[in-house]
Amino acid sequence: MTPVVSFGWARARRRIYSVVECLMPHAILSVSDKTGLTSFAAGLLKLGFELLSTGGTYRALTEAGLPVRQVSDVTGFPEILDGRVKTLHPRLHGGILAKREAGHLGELAAHNITPIDLVAVNLYPFRQAVAAGAALPEALEQIDIGGPTLLRAAAKNFPYVMAVVDPGDYAEVLARLKQGTDDETFRRRLAAKAFAHTAAYDAAITHHLAEEMPDETALELHKLAELRYGENPHQRASLWRLGSERGPVIDAEILQGKAMSYNNYLDAEAAWNLLGDLAGPAAVAVKHTNPCGVAVAKTLLEAYQKAHAADPVSIFGGIVALSETVTLELAEELSRTFLEIVLAPDYEPAALAVLAKKKNLRLLLVSEQIQTGQLELRRLRGGLLLQTFDEALLDESQVRVVTICQPSVQEWLDLRFAWAVCKHARSNAIVLAQGGVTTGIGAGQVSRIWAVEQAIRLAGERAAGSVLASDAFFPFDDGVRAAAAAGVTALIQPGGAQRDQEVIAACDELGLALVMTGVRHFRH
Repeated sequence: MTPVVSFGWARARRRIYSVVECLMPHAILSVSDKTGLTSFAAGLLKLGFELLSTGGTYRALTEAGLPVRQVSDVTGFPEILDGRVKTLHPRLHGGILAKREAGHLGELAAHNITPIDLVAVNLYPFRQAVAAGAALPEALEQIDIGGPTLLRAAAKNFPYVMAVVDPGDYAEVLARLKQGTDDETFRRRLAAKAFAHTAAYDAAITHHLAEEMPDETALELHKLAELRYGENPHQRASLWRLGSERGPVIDAEILQGKAMSYNNYLDAEAAWNLLGDLAGPAAVAVKHTNPCGVAVAKTLLEAYQKAHAADPVSIFGGIVALSETVTLELAEELSRTFLEIVLAPDYEPAALAVLAKKKNLRLLLVSEQIQTGQLELRRLRGGLLLQTFDEALLDESQVRVVTICQPSVQEWLDLRFAWAVCKHARSNAIVLAQGGVTTGIGAGQVSRIWAVEQAIRLAGERAAGSVLASDAFFPFDDGVRAAAAAGVTALIQPGGAQRDQEVIAACDELGLALVMTGVRHFRH
């Protein structure tokens, strides 16, 4: 009898040989991603494996001059239905699922089934087809049936069978087989990866086929990076991609600076999301996910200068998002303040040279076109909350001026601007603005009047002539009276409170213009 290759389960294999006429280990290779395939197959052959394969994998191996048998030679049944059925057969799954014990091995021998010791499979490129815009019939053809079944069978029987799904594991698999260190702990790790792979695959299919969130689903998550820590140094954190979604910050190119932290990602996302709701050259400064200085202007340099001047204290150590290419002159302005991150769609080479002197400054190159995903997730202990993103913009057809006084042309511009900024501040949120620049922001307060008072206090003398945006209705007229006393001239808010008429009457009494939007923008 041919000498047995030394495996971690060598004792079990010796029992196999005593029951089943099998002189070598067997592996099924059937992969969509053919990275490293031929070298892996060659390595298995050197270790004494016989290779079984299908379709494109079989062709790739034979073209590489490697000896391989077609699965149909083992099953005695040809591929049918345009390849939809080729590996769903008891001669394969019996060989994979059999325990290496007398009862199961006797059944294999009785039915002339060969044990399978390794299954290397990765699945049809369903996600890639959908991302490329495949129509439903084409997408359905990219739903793998046999592949997940092979993988799940091998993973279930991991004490005896290796389930290999990741080409990145090929080298370690070969090394462990050669050294006889392919123990149960290692095979269990491979099995867990295989089940995670098929679960993520099913989740991607579910989310594509479901017209809305189904009653049962799985989240398809792919780890992108381990982060140094979470919100605080004692917390662990990592960065994950949801399915095949892409996003402006998660997919931004980091041109320089330290690795992004957990808090960096949250702040950068908040800054870029607000920037997306502004028109024209715009600059956004964010601290702890709240806007602290925002401006629109004729030029990007002017917008940044105004955003900086809006709150020169809070911007220190903050995040700045810019809507246009960063020029040399703007880079020189940016370099005068300690910033954690700058985000922009492009940078002039001379600007990069200036900012490179700030070695710890993270520069992100953001593609303006990248914006996918419909759902926002928030964790609860024991569950999740899901909601659609708040993408509502000011609907001019629904806006109502409910006071005698009408907003001037400039006030209308500032009201729209303040409303966009207010949407991105934590509730309760109040934003004062004048001339396309925030003058005071009150965010995250437990009382609306406190948010008004905070915004007025930050604005100081700049409150006079400003407009005010409130993310939700005024429950009383106290906020309106405090704003009027500070010199605010016009307000915008959703309306809908029981005391709306009292608020409107106070505005008429004080000579303020009041606009109601009918839309609330709470941000918890």
